[in-house]
Amino acid sequence: MKLVVIEAPAKRETLKKYLGNGYEVFATKGHIRDLPAKSFSIDLNNNYEPHYENNPDKKELISELKKKAAAADEVLIATDPDREGEAISWHVANVLGLDPNTKCRIQFNEISKKAVVKALTEPRAIDLNLVNAQQARRVLDRIVGYKLSPILSKKIAPKLSAGRVQSVALKLVVDREIEIENFKPEEYWNVTAEHIKDSVKFKSSLTSYKNKKLKIANKEQVEKVLADIKGQNFVVENIKKSKTKSHAPAPFTTSTMQQDALNKLGMSLKRTTSSAQELYEGVEVKGEGKIALITYIRTDSTRVSVDAQTACREFVVQKYGKDYVPEKPNIYASKKNAQDAHEAIRPISMQVTPEMVKDSLTKDNYRLYKLIYERFIASQMSEAEYSNVNVSIKVNDYTFKAVGKTLEFAGYTAVYKEFSEEDKEKDSGKLPKLDEGEVVKTENIKEEQKFTKPPARFTEASLVKAMEEKGIGRPATYAATITILTARNYCTKDGKYLVPTELGRHITEYLDKFFHGVINVKFTANMENRLDDIAESKDDWHSVVDSFWNGFKGLLANADASSLTMKAQPIETDIICEKCGHKMLIREGRYGKFLGCSNFPKCKNVRPYETEEKKPVGKCPECGKNVFAFKTKRGKLFYACEDKDGCHFMSWDVPTGENCPNCGKYLVKKGKKIKCSSCDFQQEIIEGNE
Repeated sequence: MKLVVIEAPAKRETLKKYLGNGYEVFATKGHIRDLPAKSFSIDLNNNYEPHYENNPDKKELISELKKKAAAADEVLIATDPDREGEAISWHVANVLGLDPNTKCRIQFNEISKKAVVKALTEPRAIDLNLVNAQQARRVLDRIVGYKLSPILSKKIAPKLSAGRVQSVALKLVVDREIEIENFKPEEYWNVTAEHIKDSVKFKSSLTSYKNKKLKIANKEQVEKVLADIKGQNFVVENIKKSKTKSHAPAPFTTSTMQQDALNKLGMSLKRTTSSAQELYEGVEVKGEGKIALITYIRTDSTRVSVDAQTACREFVVQKYGKDYVPEKPNIYASKKNAQDAHEAIRPISMQVTPEMVKDSLTKDNYRLYKLIYERFIASQMSEAEYSNVNVSIKVNDYTFKAVGKTLEFAGYTAVYKEFSEEDKEKDSGKLPKLDEGEVVKTENIKEEQKFTKPPARFTEASLVKAMEEKGIGRPATYAATITILTARNYCTKDGKYLVPTELGRHITEYLDKFFHGVINVKFTANMENRLDDIAESKDDWHSVVDSFWNGFKGLLANADASSLTMKAQPIETDIICEKCGHKMLIREGRYGKFLGCSNFPKCKNVRPYETEEKKPVGKCPECGKNVFAFKTKRGKLFYACEDKDGCHFMSWDVPTGENCPNCGKYLVKKGKKIKCSSCDFQQEIIEGNE
């Protein structure tokens, strides 16, 4: 019996189906050995030696793994095909006492029978260059987290955390917000003429005066233009016809998948990551059992295998016809700083269409699979072709432009249309047949006041795009980095947009002042390149960490020694502490403002801080007084009686004021249902009766 060690239990059933008898599959459920969570564990005086420990919560799992490995004829480690997966393989080998230089490592980019069987024929040694690149990242992040976070907590607010990449992502959001605040809108005016010919209505826009680009800045200027052209003929001066082509987009990388999922499907990074993981590991499909649908999901490469490319082209010919496939396969160049370790994200089999598995998938999984499937098909299709007509219309010395754009051949757009905030891809429509020198009938002339707009706030998708373009982080880190900004209250969401909190701005301001040399885009991107060099055996990981620490420790010392603090000063209120009689103060904490006793530390009483007068949400089921909504120090909502001293009623759900018809206990409102706080009674809330 051979033992195959993987990370995720969700892959186990899918893999066993392909491995067959003679193999046992064991899942580590992620890391089994790592840096301890509650200690620094990096020896700065001994070549930055990390002190790894078996994860305490994996004690029984490790014991079981050792027993199975001891009884196995051979152990093959098949963790994820990336740097972190390679590091986990190395840790598994260490725990089992295996020599990492022996051929104990297998990997596959997709969980298909063909890929798994092929991997079994190509075992290799664990790649220590990849392991060392991951070790360097882990050590660098540990140094920043453990050495910088305490300073932020001391100088700004308690329990803050800093991250080598996280803090740079926050800086992007804060800098964009400052740019928006400092933006000064400029007035401008558009002038549009509405024409008609042969029952076809079309528009032209004013673009130039005496053949020079015209920008109308105010009402006076627009009125002069209107006076000059009033009652004058609009004469077709020039007609230009052209053909344009639009090339198919590359198949998805992690970044482009995350962007499209948010822009087109409204799926957050967290939902997209979770859904993609399930599609990669395997889902239950009726009549097929558990099968994986897509290739590995953490990649910055647009490369695909020849077999996949051929299968896709054949599928397109069969479904759309030969014209929809280019003469030569489309090949896409990956970005300059891409690791290019794996293929792009694509469906494993073209025969498993989204509609075939729709009934077996969750809504998110179906929509994401359909997006990935269609993007891959489009990537191997012909260009879309357009006919363009640009018409110059003269009136006195002013020139108006009318543009017509019609789709002549759909090409890849028959399957997939790229997202555009400005809807740039939308066809302008056809213009009527026009001749040079003819006068076009003008029905109306409109002027419209406009103002220049500031750059838009970042969404999760646009922040991922910015991080990728600037070389900050890597595919496996985008989602986690951005998610932590909102989880730690450094940013909030206004709809889909990320808005820095006051706390987030303070952190960025402080880091800019004392740590600008290392917490900036250029330095962070350069460090990613150095980690790539380690992975390619071009640099030593100890040297990379050493060069960072030698500069960073001086910045830490300067910041710690400085008297500058950004702590919010407490504000005295007229509210009296019910425990000791002293006045309560408005204080700032990690989760926002709260009331704390001025007699601290002798009195440690704290209360939620409310800026508006409260309104009761219900009646207390115990004493009949009003029930109000409150927040815990961590921001979680709860409901309590106004009589805090005499009545101790508290509930996480809103009490309705009614009693359960079955047991007599109080009822609560939970979502769209009324439920008993004690027994199983529940009923739907009828719309209009809330």
